[in-house]
Amino acid sequence: MSLRYKRNIIHIEEEEQLRIQDFTVLIGGCGIGSYIAECLLRMGFENLIIVDGDTVEMTNLNRQNYVVADIGVNKAIALKDRLMAINPEAKITAYPEFLDRNNLYSLDLNCKVAINALDFSSDIPFLFDEYMAEHNIPVVHPYNLGWAGFLTVITAESRNLRSLDKEHHAFEINVGKFIVDRLQKQHIDTKWLEDFLLAYGKIAMDSPPPQLSLGLYLLAGMVCQVVFNIATDKPIKVFPESYYLSMR
Repeated sequence: MSLRYKRNIIHIEEEEQLRIQDFTVLIGGCGIGSYIAECLLRMGFENLIIVDGDTVEMTNLNRQNYVVADIGVNKAIALKDRLMAINPEAKITAYPEFLDRNNLYSLDLNCKVAINALDFSSDIPFLFDEYMAEHNIPVVHPYNLGWAGFLTVITAESRNLRSLDKEHHAFEINVGKFIVDRLQKQHIDTKWLEDFLLAYGKIAMDSPPPQLSLGLYLLAGMVCQVVFNIATDKPIKVFPESYYLSMR
């Protein structure tokens, strides 16, 4: 095992470490995807594709994996620079552009697992899932709930997110309601999340969902474990089943 991953021993077998090294993961969206990418890289996933046309803003610094010097820089480029500083031998492909109906089919997005951290400012997140389903690639959907993290996995055989609502506007509200329903069926207290959804519903058409760094850190670990399980042929839950971790 490489010296870089020596402290992974016991938790990760040598054969598993070798397997994930070349296991390509695509991250669509370098906001939520920024810490997920670093968590994957540090674990040993050295082949990453990152896509985002957005630039770093001051308002990103409360939760995303950027620093003041990155403000005004494309997120995919800034994130690639950080990842390469961590592991110069990694293969990081960065596309500094927004995914749309054209480049979704023209970019080289060949991967084993995709992470859909795209904003629901258009229907592109739905098309992203459909594209991956056509290529039989599982898609991990992470959601930063502030004090909690939630994720689900879409496959070619599972239900898709359009089954919640075909309209993308304020789609996060629909996901939130779905999460509340799933948690209540498991007898998990959801009052804090319901209060948040009620407050966010008043600004949802004009503002992206408020997020905390804590939720993103939780998500990075959750996504990393699920991707690791996929890469090493371990069982996973698929939509409408889900994963949830809360500090409330």
